[in-house]
Formats: sequence, C-alpha cells, structure tokens
Amino acid sequence: MTYYISRLLPTAFDEAVVRTKAALKAEGFGVLTEINVQETLKTKIGVEFPKYVILGACNPELAHEALLLESKVGTMLPCNVVVRDSGNLQTEVAAIDPVASMQAIDNPALKQAAEAVRLKLKRVVAHL
Repeated sequence: MTYYISRLLPTAFDEAVVRTKAALKAEGFGVLTEINVQETLKTKIGVEFPKYVILGACNPELAHEALLLESKVGTMLPCNVVVRDSGNLQTEVAAIDPVASMQAIDNPALKQAAEAVRLKLKRVVAHL
C-alpha cells in the first residue's frame, strides 16, 4: 500500500500552491501550517533545494471525530499535503493517505473515519 495520493500538474509551482489551497478549502480543510522547505533548508543548513511546501491541512469535523475515537491520534494530525516543483513547469501535489498512516492503530472505527478523509483528499488531488 502506498502512503500518499499524488498528481503531476502541468502548472507552475506558485499556481499549484494556490489551486491546492482552494481545493482543500472546497473539501472542508483549512491550512493550519505552511512550511517552506526550500527556504528553511537554505536558511538552516545553506543548501539549495527546489521549491517545496508542506501544507498542514485539517478538516475540523473529521479531526474531532478521529480524536473522539482515539485520543492520541493527534500525533498523526494534521494531514500533510506537499506541493513540490518537479521542473519544466510541472508541479507534483501529494497528500498523505490517512488509511495507510492509520494502519498502526488497531481501531476499526478510526480506520472507517480515515476512509472518509482519504476520499476527500483524493478529490482534492483529482480536481487540481
């Protein structure tokens, strides 16, 4: 089982970030965090790296449901979505597959909830 859902877009990086945020919002996700990996690696260790952003996405209702089912599932939240420059005006968008990440937790109800999140993230990636 792969641990992510992804799609390569024939789109410039900045446009892909905007489109990804809009698609997340349309599925009920907010972006809680935005980590600019390129900038962080340059600042912290002086290395050049292609444009790469990690968006920490959260759907409050689904997160609440998961937390009620498993109190420590917060260690796996929010759902990370990566937007990375693949070169030649192509950008990859990849989202965590929550079903794969929840395999470590033996809770059938949580796995069902993860299926709902997976469906939403698949729609986000598909509609970019």
